[in-house]
Amino acid sequence: MADSLPGIVTLTTDFGLSGPYVGAMKGVILSVNPRATIVDITHEVQPQRVEEGCFLLGAAWPHFPSGSVHVAVVDPGVCSERRGLAVATPAGFFVGPDNGVLSAALPDSARPRGFRGIAKPVRLPQGCVAVAISNPDYVRQPLSRTFHGRDVFAPVAAHLTLGVDIDTFGERVTSILALPLFRAVRKADGSLAGRVVQVDRFGNLVTNIRAVDIGGSDVTVEVEGAVVHGLTTTYGDGDDLVALIDSSGYLEVALPRGSAAELLDAGLDAPVTVRPVIVRLKRPQ
Repeated sequence: MADSLPGIVTLTTDFGLSGPYVGAMKGVILSVNPRATIVDITHEVQPQRVEEGCFLLGAAWPHFPSGSVHVAVVDPGVCSERRGLAVATPAGFFVGPDNGVLSAALPDSARPRGFRGIAKPVRLPQGCVAVAISNPDYVRQPLSRTFHGRDVFAPVAAHLTLGVDIDTFGERVTSILALPLFRAVRKADGSLAGRVVQVDRFGNLVTNIRAVDIGGSDVTVEVEGAVVHGLTTTYGDGDDLVALIDSSGYLEVALPRGSAAELLDAGLDAPVTVRPVIVRLKRPQ
């Protein structure tokens, strides 16, 4: 379990910044703990894209101090009976709906297998504790049915920064919904079948294909009918589409000084294939 309390709360949502929603959550957190440090990971998750929220949270939270509290609210089931969770791990705390967005809190070994982003129940691994948030003393009243980010997750996160024990918020649960790992499928011919899991603000196509699975630069990358030969090391290499490994270790397809997403008319879930280049030696004449 995290053994320090730095008073940091991160926020990952699909709320955008044009409305009052993010500000309201911050106001609630500061009302409980005026000394809290609030950090925005992103509020530009595409609406209701739970998998994208999980991916972006997973790319950011490891860079925060131990004991930080990470709130993720991408919650298409907010009016349903889905649970709200608080999860304690050796690295920190995670608060949000039980729909898979908190999968980023789990080690790879605890995540289910699968190619598509379908959440399945998994048992919590050793060292992790989760509770279903139910204690009315730690949520805002009256409780809105449509804004649990403000009324449930923000106050719970703030109380965690003050050292309130996680068991105070509700009964323990032994399993949570988790999304499969972001990982491509290895085909019989040696190719990797992946897909786009994020389109960033530059129009770069971020895939679920990991550098460790590619193994080298002698490959071709195929997406929406385009073929990129080899990997580059920077976004500015050339004037055409490039493929490279990003700072989180995933394959991206980018267009220097342009948008790969617009050029290829590609979006989330677009298929991406990486093929090894096979060098055939000519026989001596």
